[in-house]
Parts: sequence; C-alpha cells; structure tokens
Amino acid sequence: MSEQISKPLVTEPSVDKTVSWGDFLELTKPRVVALMILTSVIGMLLATPGLPGWEVVVYGNLGIALLAGAAAVVNHVVDHKIDTVMARTRKRPVATGRVTSVDALLFATILGLTGMLVLFWQVNALTAWLTFASLVGYAGVYTLFLKRATPQNIVIGGIAGAMPPLLGWTAVTGQVDGHALLLVLIIFAWTPPHFWALAIHRKEEYAKAGIPMLPVTHGNRYTELHILLYTLMLLAVTLLPFATGMSGMIYLVGAMVLGLRFLQYAVRLLRGDDRRVALATFKYSITYLMALFVLLLVDHFVYF
Repeated sequence: MSEQISKPLVTEPSVDKTVSWGDFLELTKPRVVALMILTSVIGMLLATPGLPGWEVVVYGNLGIALLAGAAAVVNHVVDHKIDTVMARTRKRPVATGRVTSVDALLFATILGLTGMLVLFWQVNALTAWLTFASLVGYAGVYTLFLKRATPQNIVIGGIAGAMPPLLGWTAVTGQVDGHALLLVLIIFAWTPPHFWALAIHRKEEYAKAGIPMLPVTHGNRYTELHILLYTLMLLAVTLLPFATGMSGMIYLVGAMVLGLRFLQYAVRLLRGDDRRVALATFKYSITYLMALFVLLLVDHFVYF
C-alpha cells in the first residue's frame, strides 16, 4: 500500500494594502522637499540685507513645498512599475497598491492647485510660474521622458531640482538676480556626482528596471571619471559667490574644505571602484550641500 505524502501549502506573505495618512505623506517625498525648502529659505535670506517679512517666508515656502510635493506624487505614479523591481522603492504606496494611481493624481492636483493659489495670493506671480515650471520640468520632462531616454537624464533634468534658491529669492524680491542664478548653478553642478554615486551603488537595480543610468550604459569606470570631473567643476563653481562679492572669507574657507573633502571621495571612488565608497560619496554629497548653503547664510549675516 503506497503512502501518500502531502506537502505543506506555501503561501506568499500578504501585503497590507490599508491606506493611511502616512502613505500620502510618503508620496510627497518629505525628506527631499525638506532639503529643497532649506535651500529656498537660504535663497530668501540671502536676497535682502536684513530679514524678509515672516509672511513671505511662511507663504513662499508653503507654496513651494506644496508644488514640490505634487511633483513628487506624480513621480510615484509614473514610476510605480519601476519601483516594484527596485529594493529601495518597492514598498512605496503606489507600487504596493496601498494608494491607487487615480487617488495619487487627485492628491497631486490638490497640492499643486493649493500651492499655486498660495503663491499667487500671498507672494507674487513670478515665483508662482517659476515654481510651476519646476514642477513640469521634474514631473513631466524628467520623469516622463528624460529618465528613460538618455544616460544624461540627471544632467539635463537637474535644472528643475536646482530651482529652489531662485524661487526663494524671487519670492522676496520679485525679480531674477545674478546671485540667485549662482545658487542654481551650484546645485546644478552638484546633482550629477550626487546621483551618479547612488547609481553606481544601485547599478543592478537600475539595469533591471531598464533605466539608462550612466553606470548601466557606460560602466562604472566611465561614470567614476565623470563624477571626478563634475566634482572639480563643482569646486570651481562654489568659488563664484566669493569671486562676485556675494560672500566673504568664512564662506570661501568653508567651501574649500567641503569641496576638497568631496574631491577626496571622488578620487577614492575612481581608484577603488567600490560600491561602499559610492554610497558613502552619495551620503556625503547630501551633507555637503546642506553645509555649503548654511555657510553662505552664516557668512551673509556675519558680514551684514
């Protein structure tokens, strides 16, 4: 008599699809928005010899944050299929189905319209339209097209993410100034080494998702060389505020120290081709940008 052996039934772990307010907050990428608002606030404070009025600081940054959050939500919706195959993004609310694409887009629309209303009503039209253009540049041009079209996606699309200090400046002054554009240029030059370092660390995931990041299309060595070159360019660009009289010696010394440390990471990465160094470079780049803008602010008020 044969003995029938039954195997235990194996079931996939269920995914909790209960939506919460935290899911909608996550859609706005609050940490990214916080860094943008930091640079926006500094743009506001640098735009005037004294302190700007509290109204423009509060309402200006509220409007900018709402529109930045709306762009981030659109990014979640457009990239939800890509997010499911990448370890760092597969638990995002739209990727897991906790928030539907329709609900997310409705949320983005509410955020965007509210942000535009705040900027038009309490700040000025120039800031409102520039912020809207940044939203379109990030959520539309970069996320929908550039990200999947070219390994230079970060370079070309970086201008949208570099706008916050200009937005803060125009919120206070109502006009575009050359010094504000210098702040934009700093973030624009910072963006490629920042993101390419992460792309080296996450190369396999980007390849699996079909995203033509530079390490995927041209290899690590080529990318590491370009990280070094862009870091050198960044170091030169960060000297411009001092060269144009926008800042003084406090900023100059600090920018040189921070920049040389960034350069050391870039050289280590080129020599070692180590994913851990790539991740360390990415993390330092965030600290670098925050510290650089704080230095600009400290220098501004010390010499005021």
